[in-house]
Amino acid sequence: QVQLVESGGGSVQAGKSLRLSCAASGSTFSNNCMAWFRQTPGKEREGVAAIYTGGDMTYYVDSVKGRFTISKDNAKNTLYLQMNNLKPEDTAKYYCAADARPFWGCTDFPHTLNLNIWGQGTQVTVSS
Repeated sequence: QVQLVESGGGSVQAGKSLRLSCAASGSTFSNNCMAWFRQTPGKEREGVAAIYTGGDMTYYVDSVKGRFTISKDNAKNTLYLQMNNLKPEDTAKYYCAADARPFWGCTDFPHTLNLNIWGQGTQVTVSS
């Protein structure tokens, strides 16, 4: 019954911003690793950002550092990805993922072995 549901994707021009949301249910994910991944047809799934919700420790892939911010509103049990200065290279389907095990941190990110809960994804398209 634990599930993640993404929303907030859309089509924007380069340089604009979007905020993705991931509504969690079935667990509070108060001390868990949660992450955003993205995938483009023909390419491997790429880890974008991760957060350990018990200590606000965050991780980012180099290509989005300074532009994207991952955060979680524990009161709403919702994970966010604020995406600023979007580039065409950011075009992908974005997925929310979480580790169901508490207190394990995000030290293995961007590996996906322990991220065993996934949403269905939301499409982000950035035009030049």
